[in-house]
Amino acid sequence: MSDLLVVILPVFIVMGFGYVAVWKGLFSHEGVDGLMRFTQTFAIPFLLFRAISQLDLAQNFDVALLATFYTGATVCFIGGILGARYLFKRDWEDCVAIGFCCLFSNTLLLGLPITERAYGTDALRYNYAIISIHSPFGYLLGITAMEIVRNTGQSARALPLKVIKAMFHNGLIIGITLGLIVNLTGLPLPGVFTDAVDLVARSALPAALFGLGGVLYRYRPEGDMRAILFVVAISLVIHPAIVWGLSGVAHLSVPELRSAILTSAMAPGVNAYVFANMYGRARRVAASAVLIATGVSILTVWGWLAILP
Repeated sequence: MSDLLVVILPVFIVMGFGYVAVWKGLFSHEGVDGLMRFTQTFAIPFLLFRAISQLDLAQNFDVALLATFYTGATVCFIGGILGARYLFKRDWEDCVAIGFCCLFSNTLLLGLPITERAYGTDALRYNYAIISIHSPFGYLLGITAMEIVRNTGQSARALPLKVIKAMFHNGLIIGITLGLIVNLTGLPLPGVFTDAVDLVARSALPAALFGLGGVLYRYRPEGDMRAILFVVAISLVIHPAIVWGLSGVAHLSVPELRSAILTSAMAPGVNAYVFANMYGRARRVAASAVLIATGVSILTVWGWLAILP
């Protein structure tokens, strides 16, 4: 439990800095908007570009592991959409944003350090297998669903082009795509260039967390608590439970099972809010679900660690 607190508490503290700064008028709402725009347009794409350009794709690609994790993620995405629609009577665009919160677990900021503390550095290769396609898979699914509901009543022929345009107007997807190009072609990059990219990339996570703290002050969970708790339950309990059930069918090894369960049991990541903010939908639910689920995960992750072999 103490190890989990050491990993998770710094995340809360950085969010808290942002919350207090906006609450006390030390940082404006406009400043928060600019900071979030910087992180989702530049810093996080730079981070993904560097990570994927250096990833050993051949070593980390495992079909059974990926199928297990992403089947669970897709089921949770659909369940989140349907629950938001029929339990909470949200409009379809809100439903997709809420479904994305249920889909997009924090595999990077929480999943990696918790797995490493629990099972050692060698266990991380299975986490990296999942992370290698996490953003492309999640954003492709989320953007496609959002463009479908926004395209209602219009020609279906225009839909693929809209999805492609939305994907490649997204800095995260651009960063991932460029990282894959460099990785697959072996294109050498000048050291001065990579050092500059790394400087920006290192600001991504702390800046995004600080900005998210400011967002939380603006979008406090007033009137949306049932929807927020619904997202928390799917993220922390339902997703890993589905992965656990599928792991026997997929015949995952014990190390693969550990990584699959722990990555699926993480709270929604910052990208859950990034997606909601892209479309201006369910931002209060997304921001609060990230905070509350991260806190509750201290107990739920401890529980999953206790029952894992």
